[in-house]
Amino acid sequence: MTRRWRWRVVLVAVIGLATGVLTAAARPPKFAYQRVVLPNGLVAILHQDRSTPIVNIQLWYHVGSKDERPGRTGFAHFFEHLMFKGSRNVEAEQHTSIIASVGGQANAYTTEDTTVFWQTVPSQYLPLALWMEADRLATLRIDQDTFVREREVVKEERRMRIENQPYGRLNEIIYEQAFTTHPYRHPVIGSMDDLNAATLEDVRDFYATYYVPSNVTVVIAGDFDLAEAEGLVRQYLGRVPKAERAVPRDIPREPAQKAEKRVVVAENVPLPAVVVAHHITYDGHPDAYPLHIAAKVLSDGQSSRIYQRLVYESGLALTAFGQANLIEHPNLFYAAAIVNPGQSPEAVEKALIAELDRIKAEGVSPRELQRSKNQFARDYILGRETVQQKATHLAHAEVLHADITTADGEFDIFQNITQADVKRVVGTYFTPQSRVVIHIMPKGGLQ
Repeated sequence: MTRRWRWRVVLVAVIGLATGVLTAAARPPKFAYQRVVLPNGLVAILHQDRSTPIVNIQLWYHVGSKDERPGRTGFAHFFEHLMFKGSRNVEAEQHTSIIASVGGQANAYTTEDTTVFWQTVPSQYLPLALWMEADRLATLRIDQDTFVREREVVKEERRMRIENQPYGRLNEIIYEQAFTTHPYRHPVIGSMDDLNAATLEDVRDFYATYYVPSNVTVVIAGDFDLAEAEGLVRQYLGRVPKAERAVPRDIPREPAQKAEKRVVVAENVPLPAVVVAHHITYDGHPDAYPLHIAAKVLSDGQSSRIYQRLVYESGLALTAFGQANLIEHPNLFYAAAIVNPGQSPEAVEKALIAELDRIKAEGVSPRELQRSKNQFARDYILGRETVQQKATHLAHAEVLHADITTADGEFDIFQNITQADVKRVVGTYFTPQSRVVIHIMPKGGLQ
């Protein structure tokens, strides 16, 4: 994609948003890629981009917090840390320092569904990066001292990011109340009790179960020769032994909620918060795309319906926000608001539900629909400018959709959504029986 073409497409969307002349954006060119499955089960996706002499390498392990068992939460995130603590040929923390020493960057992240390790390096260091990834996949060093030390690091991370932040537990509260069975009910970072209860044997078993070639997708995007890159993948990652057992996927399904659930939670917060959530479908389902549009209209930024109604017009809320969390398994749409002093949680709840009922009754306007499509087109183009972004798009499609063609196909799906699609889908999911209403109140009552 040329820079001139890319910015022309973005300009179409931006001009449409600014002037009210809402026209559909031009379709971006499709990815060119090569997909290879190795004998040990590892999948490799190769996307050549000669525009800059760099490569991005991502290893997506198809394991996240949803794969953890009760009483053993936080293991996927724990392994994100442990994978930097040394292997047979690389010392602890040396992976990142070696990448930095050649002018590259490396990092990792964990979600409910995946654990991802990535690095961007000058093109000539592709063999180095693949060798180091293969080394820690095959020979990760897990000893008692490292295990205990890193567990304390993760516990401190939880304190800083969640327990010591105002409303830091908001997401945890929503999910532990909305889910009864599916592991989405516990946080990615895990609980303090489970981290304390973890043993070295537990950790080693988790590694042996999920850190195997058949559970890995490697995506390489950037400046390389296709045949040479495939040969390097086979040379390094292809030599990692095949797993002796299949990766377990026996994740319990969340039973359908049959009646509205209401709960009041006392928490260390300065002001009450109200959440209205609905159970929705999964990423890649046909209904997911109209839900994205509905969520953008309802809760994306200060121009959204919920923010306008609760903050600007009525003054009921200090802030208001929400999202459709569309991931690998069915999840939630939720809208939340922090109650303004002098206002009541009951009034905020009523206003949130009223906005969800309004979109069910009225749908979205032609302008709202086209504006959302233009915003998606803008984000789609700007979100695949770099080789890292391109690799992420391809990996997401391959791992979470199990269909790499969606890396391109979703653009057309969004552009073809109609008002009727949005109205039908919100009517399907925003029902009283699927609703969860949570009032989060300051401990000790209102001050």
